[in-house]
Amino acid sequence: MDVGLKRELEAKVHAGERLTREDGIALYESDDLAWLGGLAHEVRTRKNGDVVHFNVNRHLNMTNVCTASCAYCSFQRKPGEKDAYTMRIEEAVRLAKAMENENLTELHIVNGLHPTLPWRYYPRSLRELKKALPNVSLKAFTATEIHHFETISGLSASEILDELIDAGLESLTGGGAEIFDWEVRQHIVDHATHWEDWSRIHRLAHEKGLKTPSTMLYGHIEEPRHRVDHVLRLRELQDETGGFQVFIPLRYQHDFVDMQDGKVRNRLQARTTMATGAEALKVFAVSRLLFDNVPHVKCFWVMHGLQTTQLALQHGADDMDGSVVEYKITHDADNYGTPNKLTRDDLLELIRDAGFRPVERNTRYEAIREYPGPDPERRESPQPMRV
Repeated sequence: MDVGLKRELEAKVHAGERLTREDGIALYESDDLAWLGGLAHEVRTRKNGDVVHFNVNRHLNMTNVCTASCAYCSFQRKPGEKDAYTMRIEEAVRLAKAMENENLTELHIVNGLHPTLPWRYYPRSLRELKKALPNVSLKAFTATEIHHFETISGLSASEILDELIDAGLESLTGGGAEIFDWEVRQHIVDHATHWEDWSRIHRLAHEKGLKTPSTMLYGHIEEPRHRVDHVLRLRELQDETGGFQVFIPLRYQHDFVDMQDGKVRNRLQARTTMATGAEALKVFAVSRLLFDNVPHVKCFWVMHGLQTTQLALQHGADDMDGSVVEYKITHDADNYGTPNKLTRDDLLELIRDAGFRPVERNTRYEAIREYPGPDPERRESPQPMRV
């Protein structure tokens, strides 16, 4: 990068000035990861100090049957496939109830787009889950699922959200975003929910008082300009609604697990390589610098591996997600044995080992409990990067 441009970008960041599309593309073109990380760390420190947030959550996928066949997805199954499943509501409640003794604060629910399940299945499932776990927040359904509910119910998204909120919904999930630019999206997505409907549904959710996450699937066939465009669309919507709590870059995964049945569903796999750790850190840094009006950036450790996640905390991220058990959508992010589960103690140790102070949060990013940071008396104790 030209030295003059580098200094110009530094000055903008130091002054808290909003970066442009051209600035974002220039940042991606820089090969100075230490410099990018330092700038992003300055911004994350300005917003969140030395804190790293986490929660104690579990994922529940009530069905993997899906009408769509998205090119990157290994989770979906078609009706009649050997390992296709759909839970009865009573089964989902029993499974969720078994998690109760782990001081769970959030249940994260995402499903396939089932072709024959009736709309009433979904609000009824939330009501029964909330009845069984009254102190657990229900973070459920992507905008893609809400759009699907419109199709199968004949109701508007506004009516659907009202009923789901009445049933206990506290937040949508951020999925279905992938990459918004049609140049890429037409090759990776096989459902009808694109930017116009995704943004419409999150806008409605924000109007109704919900806070939601936003995501980006990176590291497949997209280019840096597509990533910049994706973040700037979200930033503009955030200017309008203020409803996004967190941005979550999700690393595209090759099919390490589901291909064991002999069928590779990930059609991008033969012509892509997963993002390296260095590329992941660049994505976190540039995203933090561009997305100036979202308070948090999360590194979902299941998709990035533990070491990359710890490093991401020095490159703009301030959230490690939660404890998670059996994440079925993708897993084994680095193909080196990333665990299925982290306990609260595991998360505390990882955060302190990276040099930060852990804060347990709820779904709305309200602090539940603050924990001591690294022991300053230990000479080998890591400390956050100084800015």
